[in-house]
Parts: sequence; C-alpha cells; structure tokens
Amino acid sequence: MRIMDFLSEKNITVDLKAKNKKEVIEELVGVLVNGGNVTDKKKMVQILLEREELGSTGIGQGIAIPHGKSDTVKELTAAFGLSQSGVPFEALDGEPVYIFFLLVAPEGTAGAHLKALARISGLLKDKYIRRKLTAAQVTEEIVKIIQEEEKATH
Repeated sequence: MRIMDFLSEKNITVDLKAKNKKEVIEELVGVLVNGGNVTDKKKMVQILLEREELGSTGIGQGIAIPHGKSDTVKELTAAFGLSQSGVPFEALDGEPVYIFFLLVAPEGTAGAHLKALARISGLLKDKYIRRKLTAAQVTEEIVKIIQEEEKATH
C-alpha cells in the first residue's frame, strides 16, 4: 500500500486557514467532501472530534494524523493539509502542528486503516521529509516528495 493510493492530489492543500483543532478538521473534511470522498461533512467532523477526545492525534514534531471510520466514506481516503503558521492541536509535545494527514475509512476496514496509518507514520518519522513537506509551496511538490520517498523505501 502506497500513500498515493489513498491520497488524491485534489485532496492536498498547502495553505490551511484553520486556527484551531476543530477548524483544521472541518477544513480538511471539507476538502474530502468537495472531492466527492465524504458524503456527510457534519457527521464526519463529529466522528473525528469524538476520536480527538480520546486523545490528541497530534503526535508531536509538528505532525497530526486525525483519523476515523464512518459510513459517510466509501473507501479509505486521506486529505493532506499544510499550515504555514502552525496550529495549536494539543500535540503530545505541546508544539504547534504544521503537517496534517486526515485519514478516513469505511466502517469495518480496520486492517487497511491501520496499514495506512503505519505508512503515514513511517513517512513522517524522517525529519528530512518533514522539513521538505513544510517547505513545500504547491500541491505538486507534496506529491513529488511523497512519491520519491515511497520509491526509495519500496
């Protein structure tokens, strides 16, 4: 499984406007709704916010991977968002978050969901990759960085 198998170029934004956790989730779910991947924005946002109440998906080092499962999604899909100014996201290290991977999957797809989370985590554990992603100015750069890294690791 490759990240670009579930992350479409149309679901990448390099200029998130959100200023807090709820706005980030709403903005990224909006990207998925506009892309035709999520059918019920309100319900998906609620599911993701409820997941955040269990513990922040802000994993530290400027990264958050909000995720959830819902019947408003037909297939495993992701949105990528980059915040130029950083967002307070209750990350484990208390630092602002710049890189967001929002991952959503249909109910009953735990295996694929976990594999996708592992792929995203694996990509983002490399600080060189994180630096390249946060420096990206356009969607095409994000795609290229992810594709090059996946070629190198597979």
